[in-house]
Amino acid sequence: MRNPRNDPLRVPDTAGAGGPGDGPERRCILTGRIAARDELVRLAISPDGDVLPDALARAPGRGAWIGVGKAELSAALANGKLKGALARAFKGAPLRIANELPDLIESALRKAFLDRLGLEMRAGLLILGSDRIAGEARAGTVAALYHAADASEDGSRKLDQAWRVGQDAEGSGLSGIRLPLDRAALSVALGRDNVVHLALADAKSAERVAAPLKRLLTFLGAAEAADGWGERTAIAAREADELI
Repeated sequence: MRNPRNDPLRVPDTAGAGGPGDGPERRCILTGRIAARDELVRLAISPDGDVLPDALARAPGRGAWIGVGKAELSAALANGKLKGALARAFKGAPLRIANELPDLIESALRKAFLDRLGLEMRAGLLILGSDRIAGEARAGTVAALYHAADASEDGSRKLDQAWRVGQDAEGSGLSGIRLPLDRAALSVALGRDNVVHLALADAKSAERVAAPLKRLLTFLGAAEAADGWGERTAIAAREADELI
């Protein structure tokens, strides 16, 4: 029995809008831009005053949010703009800002995303292997599709097409997300050999993965992936049919 076509789950895109969204929003301390919480990175301070990335946005106490890419953050760090913005955000508390802060943020965001994938895999919700993904995609049971940074164009296109078929979305341009991680990084993180493509069948699982991935893509300046998130990813929001 074929499942009904999924409707895309729209994640509010407030980039550049400055208006209210459907989800939690925060203000970037550097630009003043208001954006969805999942687009911004939270910074927190340690008891010793070290400014550190809070990739999961869960650290206690006051935080500061940044909504710029790594290159812009590096420039703000070099010209002192970041220091001034943080001083205002943390009300003049003693601060120590490492020169490596942009690299620390990138590393923390990558880890948060990979840790989330690992949790989904341990829960049995991650689909691996091109043949299995293709079968699930054609059956309409794939909610989100991802490709390693070094995945072949041909292999990715075939899986994208299978996904479109399963979603009754031929001609729509629906395609999987090319991750900012190669197969080696994915394989090590997931403890599997040669992880090139991966998918999620559960819409709630796809939502959980979307938040850390969006933060990572936004910080790395992957604007085409971060802007219009709902349109590009078309994460399927559906209730699974019960087979009788």
